[in-house]
Amino acid sequence: MRSILILLLAAAALPAQSSKPMFNGKNLDGWEIIGDGAWQFMADGALLGERRPAREGPPAGMTYSAWRDNQSWLYTQRNDYGEFDLHLEFWTRPMGNSGISLRDSSRGKCGVSMPPDFKCTPSKVGYEIQINNNYPDPHPTGSIYTFVDAKPGPQKDNEWNKLDIESRNDLIRVKLNGVVVAEHAGDPKRPKTGPIGLQLHDQFSVIMFRDVRIKELRPN
Repeated sequence: MRSILILLLAAAALPAQSSKPMFNGKNLDGWEIIGDGAWQFMADGALLGERRPAREGPPAGMTYSAWRDNQSWLYTQRNDYGEFDLHLEFWTRPMGNSGISLRDSSRGKCGVSMPPDFKCTPSKVGYEIQINNNYPDPHPTGSIYTFVDAKPGPQKDNEWNKLDIESRNDLIRVKLNGVVVAEHAGDPKRPKTGPIGLQLHDQFSVIMFRDVRIKELRPN
């Protein structure tokens, strides 16, 4: 009986063992900053992302909103993530907005331009999973941006939340604090593989991530 119990416990632990951290907790090895974001690890291991000291305002000829919504991203250097389970925890300030980019072959270049070109931002090229803490945006946390809005309810405003993303060739499923809030088959015309990105949505973004780990179903 004892041997059987040991085997069962070992089997139960296998999924966790096959899930790998995406950060080393010390630096951004394996990642690339796109735009003017500033990222650093806190003493507790959380990754803090924010914009560099705010400029005085928009340059001549640019509207305030175009300047404000200029994005920055943190992207994996790898460009070939396909089918995987991604887990992370996030915290963002009140009125905060962020997101997780999947399969974006542009690596956020349209979002970080000045002004940004919203016709080819990551959610238009690949997919973006929304993070929203009462930001004036109709898409709540867990939404698969431009495809399906998340069911409201599971988010804990102003606290740490858990986000799980299942990426499959024919399905993207999002869980927020253990509850399925959105799923969609995706667009067959969009890439099946690509990098993974973390968003600083605007000039006033502050976001923290921790326990970011991935389990690839078909490792490359």
